Amino acid sequence: MLSAAPARAASKLRVVTSTTDLAALTEEVGGDRVEVDSIARGYQDPHFVEAKPSFLLKLRRADLLVVVGLQLEISWLPPLITRCGNPKVQVNGPGYLDASQFAEILEIPTTQVTRAMGDVHPFGNPHYWLDPQNGRRIAQGILAKLKQMAPEDAAYFDQRYQAFDQHVTQKEKEWDERMKPYRGRKVVTYHRSWPNFAKRFGLLVEDYVEPRPGIPPSPAHTVELIQAMKREGIKVILVEPYFDLKTPNAVARETGAKVVVMLPSVGGEKEVTDYFKLFDYDIDLLSRAFQSNP
Repeated sequence: MLSAAPARAASKLRVVTSTTDLAALTEEVGGDRVEVDSIARGYQDPHFVEAKPSFLLKLRRADLLVVVGLQLEISWLPPLITRCGNPKVQVNGPGYLDASQFAEILEIPTTQVTRAMGDVHPFGNPHYWLDPQNGRRIAQGILAKLKQMAPEDAAYFDQRYQAFDQHVTQKEKEWDERMKPYRGRKVVTYHRSWPNFAKRFGLLVEDYVEPRPGIPPSPAHTVELIQAMKREGIKVILVEPYFDLKTPNAVARETGAKVVVMLPSVGGEKEVTDYFKLFDYDIDLLSRAFQSNP
């Protein structure tokens, strides 16, 4: 009996994900048959992660790499993949999985993308996991990959996915009920992190603190934003935890709006330890903000 435990541990699929959200979804499906490690932390901007030597070791040992794709990780992940020396996790390798192929992608540009437009993603907005329907689709894609890689555990993975699917269905009813009074409410966000979330829960993103994606707010844009918020009666500003609050707080003072630090990822706060708690946390924050700023 004592010798069986190391054998079981050794047979686990080693999965590395680019973000904590993909790690959380992989754990939902893989359970104790996978060993999952995320590179980016939940409180970090996933566009800009400092590449560390320890990441190379993680990738070198990995059986499977799951990425957000749509060039979210383009500034830091490709060199790590190239240098890690693991043929399995190279792009198009048997252990490389781009989760974006399973999701509904929004904001796909219809014109040629140039640097003058800021950090616009040419294949669409990569923050697609912030819709639980996409979470379900990503989990299905991970399920198929895990079954392919460990067919002896296929029944176990199927059972795990079914439980996850049922949990999503149950929680969606709860989340929809909490957000129902606020459908159609206008908000401003700092970055374009929330189109999938907004579409799913009926919010209208009217403007951004950034004049263009990835471009810091200028005084002129900030003045225009304040005027627009006053004109439209917008009372909530959503800000990701890795952005400076100076400008959002200044805008809030001028408009009477409330700044809400929303979490785009699992692990953005210590208590947000899984995919469901991410939505619980954000929807609780939002509903309280809307109640206090009708």
